[in-house]
Formats: sequence, C-alpha cells, structure tokens
Amino acid sequence: MADIDTGSNPFLRRSYELAGAEDAAVLYDEWAETYDADIVESMGYVGPAVAAARLAELAPSGVVLDAGAGTGLVGVELAARGSYTVDGVDASPVMLEKAMATGCYRRVEVADLTVRLPIDDAAYDAVTCVGTLTEGHVGPEALAEFVRVTRSGGHVVATILDPIWEPKGYQAAVDALVEDGQVALREADEHPYRTLQDVTCRLVVLDVR
Repeated sequence: MADIDTGSNPFLRRSYELAGAEDAAVLYDEWAETYDADIVESMGYVGPAVAAARLAELAPSGVVLDAGAGTGLVGVELAARGSYTVDGVDASPVMLEKAMATGCYRRVEVADLTVRLPIDDAAYDAVTCVGTLTEGHVGPEALAEFVRVTRSGGHVVATILDPIWEPKGYQAAVDALVEDGQVALREADEHPYRTLQDVTCRLVVLDVR
C-alpha cells in the first residue's frame, strides 16, 4: 500500500487493501451508515466539492455519470452548483441507497468499474469519478471506459490520490489516451483532498475528442 494517511479509521485502512469489486461491496455496505460522518466531518474530505466546482466551471448543466457514486456526495455538490441530471454507479448497493435518498440522482445502478460498463458509447455529457481511482479500488484502465461513455466535447473529471498518480500507472494511462487522440488533457493539478489528514489528490480533467 502507498504511504497514505488513514488515521485511525479501520474502514479506510481496509478500503486501501480491497481485493476486487465483491470485496468493495462488502466493505462499503458495512461502512455506508457512518461513511459521511467519518470521512467528511472527521477527515475533512473535500474531493467531491473540488471536482464538482471544476465541472461547474466547464459545464454548468448536462447529463452526468457519477462513477463510484458512494453515498452521493458528488451529486449533492453538483446540485448546489448547476442544473444536472445525474446517474450513479457503484459496487455497493447500500451506498447507492444513500445516494438515491439525497434526491440528486435520476437513477443508480450497481456496477463493477473494473470491467466494461453496461452503458452505450457517448451516453453522457460528463463523467465524474471521485475517491474511486485509488489504492485498492479501481485502476487506471477505467479512464478509457469513462472516455468511451462521454460524448465528444464532454469532460471526464476525476480525483486520483497524489501518491499513486505516477507509481500506479494513472499518469501513463492519461498520456496514452492523449497520444491516441481520444482526449486532450486540460489539467492534472494537485488539490486538497482530505484536509484534516493533509492528503492531496490530482484533479484530472480530460476533454473528450
């Protein structure tokens, strides 16, 4: 595991040691009830706000796929910033129940982000992925899938933990998409992520060709 501060939270430590989508579903189903309090209030989790604010600057409306939606933190942040229709996918059905209960999602669906998504090409104006492209979760291969389901002229906005950006192949995956002409890299800058633990992320913004 990369050197990432997990504090004293056992769920967060387990989350960086997951063995696949089924393992993720078990963990996040267990964590769903206290997740928001644990990660937002106790750890200063600002990733959803950072990503939503950037997408709102680029496109204040549209149909968005929230990949790795969890309890719906990104959907809530988007609803506060623009006029969006948001669908969510995640490995955890209990987390998705929480997301749907926010009232910020059109629909949610259980899905494995490590394989091809059951979504048509160019179905969305944008894809957000916050907190999921990380240690023990979803690898860099998912970026190409996010691009596939985003229309030409749309955006992929994702957070990737800074300590794994290069070592775990995310930077290389982005470079490959750029070289293949599928996207233009707008930015991959460092941003706050969990402010009470001094953990940062790369906010990756891809413009889909």
